[in-house]
Amino acid sequence: MIADAPKQPPLAPKHPVQDVHHDITRTDDYAWLRADNWQEVMRDPSVLAPEIRTYLENENTYADSVLAKTDPLRDTLFEELKARIKQDDSTVPSRDGAWTYAVEFKQGKQYPVLVRAPAGGGETSTLLDVNALAEEKAYFQLGGAQHSTDHKLFAYSADDAGSEYYSLRIKDLETGQDLSDVLKETASFEWANDAQTLYYVWLDDNHRPAKVFRHRLGTDQSDDELIYEEKDPGFFVGLSKTQSGAYITIDCHDHETSEIYLLDADDADARPVCFAPRKTLEEYSLEHRGDRFYILTNNGGAEDFKIATCTTAATGRDNWQDLKPHQHGCLILSLTVYSGHMVRLERSQGLPRIIVTDLKSGDEHEISFDEEAYSLGLSGGYEFDTTEIRFTYSSMTTPTRVFDYDMVSRARTLRKETEIPSGHDPEHYVTRRIMAPADDGETIPISLLYHKDTPIDASAPCLLYGYGSYGMAMPASFSANALSLVNRGFVYAIAHVRGGKEKGYRWYKDGRKDKKINTFKDFLAAGRHLVDEKFTARRQIVAHGGSAGGMLVGAAVNMDPDMFCGVIAEVPFVDVLTTMLDDTLPLTPPEWPEWGNPIASADDYATIASYSPYDNVAAKAYPPILAVAGLTDPRVTYWEPAKWVAKLRATKSDDNMILLKTNMDAGHGGASGRFERLHEIARNWTFALMVSGKPLE
Repeated sequence: MIADAPKQPPLAPKHPVQDVHHDITRTDDYAWLRADNWQEVMRDPSVLAPEIRTYLENENTYADSVLAKTDPLRDTLFEELKARIKQDDSTVPSRDGAWTYAVEFKQGKQYPVLVRAPAGGGETSTLLDVNALAEEKAYFQLGGAQHSTDHKLFAYSADDAGSEYYSLRIKDLETGQDLSDVLKETASFEWANDAQTLYYVWLDDNHRPAKVFRHRLGTDQSDDELIYEEKDPGFFVGLSKTQSGAYITIDCHDHETSEIYLLDADDADARPVCFAPRKTLEEYSLEHRGDRFYILTNNGGAEDFKIATCTTAATGRDNWQDLKPHQHGCLILSLTVYSGHMVRLERSQGLPRIIVTDLKSGDEHEISFDEEAYSLGLSGGYEFDTTEIRFTYSSMTTPTRVFDYDMVSRARTLRKETEIPSGHDPEHYVTRRIMAPADDGETIPISLLYHKDTPIDASAPCLLYGYGSYGMAMPASFSANALSLVNRGFVYAIAHVRGGKEKGYRWYKDGRKDKKINTFKDFLAAGRHLVDEKFTARRQIVAHGGSAGGMLVGAAVNMDPDMFCGVIAEVPFVDVLTTMLDDTLPLTPPEWPEWGNPIASADDYATIASYSPYDNVAAKAYPPILAVAGLTDPRVTYWEPAKWVAKLRATKSDDNMILLKTNMDAGHGGASGRFERLHEIARNWTFALMVSGKPLE
């Protein structure tokens, strides 16, 4: 037990602050929890104001004291979760010319080891041991890692605060030593083909990826050449390379508009050339082969996207010719082009599929699968002149399998199946995909997993997970962690609500901006359907969501708190209106296309105010809530869940526990080590079991 454990939760003092927008005055009693020097805190958490730090630490102490009685169960869950990880594991090696590259995990180690070996066989050598870099650090996250085109150098970036400010270093693979070059506050990066030049994205003072610099090895960062600067604060900037290796792309985009600049990867002095100027509400990405570009775009009203081509000499939209016309309801998710083939990942009827096209003959075929619901992904390789691709497959009962696929012979080779050391028999579990009726006549897909012995008679508790934002589809993939709940009688459910792209691009459009309310109504409709079909019962559902999914569960519990027996909100985006009114925050201007701009539009202000979880806390009974924050989180700042918890405690009419747990050493993704993250999951599952009335053993 914790010594002198507090009997009552911390009481956050009220310091009312008013703001006026569109002639509407709003009072925020807990605005003081937002650190005025938040930019400095992201870089150095020790400069957090003492009164804020004390409050967060008191909340942590209180949460620990409340959960202390469940420590034995949490320890048991942690050991279960850990036992499902093959500790001495490795990825399938990926070939690049004379070498193969892979990632290994060692027994008892938290972090990966990046390795390579001669492609023809030979001794494996270590490129980067992340465990050594992370030693004695409370947090450590590897960002990007890329070998140079001549295989002599290795560039890698890392963040040791959780704030996603990455420092980029270059290792000499012949000497094993880092070069003197250190590039700070970077995001994505790419090697030029001369193996002596690096392009990188630099983060500005508001943590926005705004500039692209060219770095020559052996020079100081202050001497780096500015290649591109994005003037619109609403646009993100990223770097990537075409599969052909011929071009480095500067990708500028928000959530509905994109623009790409090209750099000749063979020219270390290249200047960026605009491929096609940005056009509001139009997106495109591209690949390259020979004298042609292949463009994935929604140009011309192609809501679910199409594939077009043009020559390298004439890239303007007037020169684009359809190669794969738009097909309504069949959303093209990604495109990769090789020397002889084109591969696309698409989603139709809610399920993903891979289509291979022979670029010489035009013939195409689908890689088929048998299960009713599954997850599918393409694993990018290094090589362009190849007939082999790699993909991953899993379902809610089938652990991830990695296949190599020959696009000519159509031979499928299983290279790896995720091993569950403690054992896993898919026959012990049931996975289903059902459709819930929405309030407006739509149908909402729900993916289900439960043990075959779990009675479907309304007696089982349910963990209902949702996200529903940014067009991100939640895959029906295998989760070894979910088994700890399922084995204890839970029904594990994923609600594929509007705001994702599970049912095409329209599914996304129907869950954003002025239609955002559909996301929350869909989640509640999914819960009602699970009750109607006797998978669970009201007040036996634990709502679970993170980030924008935390906003989802926060809004849902305001709308119908009686449906839930508990809520787990990880780094929850719950103070939506305040954040969208603060254009100094990293993500605010780029997020206006997603949520609306309440500064410029009274209608957007009213829409966001109508559902923002923080603004809609009311004097009524709420179920127990566990809110999780990260002190250095640049995406959902720590003060959002902190303010939400304070307002809930001061406003609600019941005595149910409201807990805030802030990771003082991490950001948006939580703990960085693979085992440390399991402690956080064990805490979440312990909370779910506790509030659902399951035995704490």
